[in-house]
Amino acid sequence: MDIINRRRFIQVGSLASAAMLMPKFLKALERGELVPPGNKVLVIVQLSGGNDGLNTIIPYRNDIYYRSRPALGIKRTDALSLNDDLGIHPALKGFKALYDDGSLGILNNVGYPNPDRSHFRSMDIWHSGSQANELWSDGWIGRYLDAQCKGCDKPTQALEIDDTLSLALKGEYSKGLALTDPNRLLGTSNNPFFKDLLKQRPQEMDDHHNVDYLYKTMGETISSAAYISQQFKVYQSKEAYPNTDLGKNMRTIANLIMSDINTKVYYVSHGSFDTHVNQQAQQERLFQQLSDAMTVFTQDLKKNNRFQDVVVMTFSEFGRRVSQNASGGTDHGTANNMFLIGGGLQRKGVLNDGPDLMNLQDGDLKYKIDFKSVYATLLNKWLGADDAGILKAKYSHLDFV
Repeated sequence: MDIINRRRFIQVGSLASAAMLMPKFLKALERGELVPPGNKVLVIVQLSGGNDGLNTIIPYRNDIYYRSRPALGIKRTDALSLNDDLGIHPALKGFKALYDDGSLGILNNVGYPNPDRSHFRSMDIWHSGSQANELWSDGWIGRYLDAQCKGCDKPTQALEIDDTLSLALKGEYSKGLALTDPNRLLGTSNNPFFKDLLKQRPQEMDDHHNVDYLYKTMGETISSAAYISQQFKVYQSKEAYPNTDLGKNMRTIANLIMSDINTKVYYVSHGSFDTHVNQQAQQERLFQQLSDAMTVFTQDLKKNNRFQDVVVMTFSEFGRRVSQNASGGTDHGTANNMFLIGGGLQRKGVLNDGPDLMNLQDGDLKYKIDFKSVYATLLNKWLGADDAGILKAKYSHLDFV
């Protein structure tokens, strides 16, 4: 073999070896992807305040529904038809489109035994995954972090797009991180005051575990801020997200999902859906914002080949009572519906029976599915975690993923 051919042979061999060692994100870029397939993500959308599920998924063939809500009932001609018995609120056109293309699952009658009608207590139950008679100080996602993220180099596996961190993301040893703008978080973390304070951390902390924890949290936040800001620059969406709080927050989530960040869970809130008075206008406005933001978000994921690896779950702390009140609204109720959105759903559409209005408990819907079964399914089948250990009990798995 002459020298020239030998050099070419060596070059080809080197390129082949380099291709085998090429970082996974570069291989993904070759396929037009920013992140390799299989990097599963869960996005949780909290509908704060107790969304009225009966006017979300509407039993438009049920006379009891219209007798109970003579002024509030959504007309059958206005509801967007899902099947012969159920329709969806007319402001949720984007969700109807997802339903039509096989990307939406709907669970009805979701709740828990002995329901609590207090916003704060019921939200704590949903956040922690506890029974109604148990008081837990950690959240179900926080315990997922405790189980999965011991020794993780960056505590950014769960991010809440908000100014404060919900109980759901607080574990005993690990916690999610709350932020609204990655660049603003970086700017705050670079404040000399915090860096100087971190340098003053005592070497011996024998009797100051709480102080040590605060120093540890501050140090992790500072290091995470730089990492998040760096990853945030990888992808900046060109989609026209709505200029609403939810639209901006979903854009932030999309930008991070399309980067190679290690975040597995994103959490965002929308509302308030506490519609004791003038429900129609308030719910319609919030649904329009939800529909518009989710429409652009899912389009963004699809264009970047990430829709198959993302599941969006919506929940609210409780539904509303079946009968309308005297103020053009509804009061606190019990069981409710949940939306599941994603390209990787195994079952789609209406996943179980609609509300049973002939079999109420004190004027409220009876739950048929424990919300902790939804959590167990997502933890085990989607995130690959030990759901029984995280939820402190074994719950049945559903078949939507």
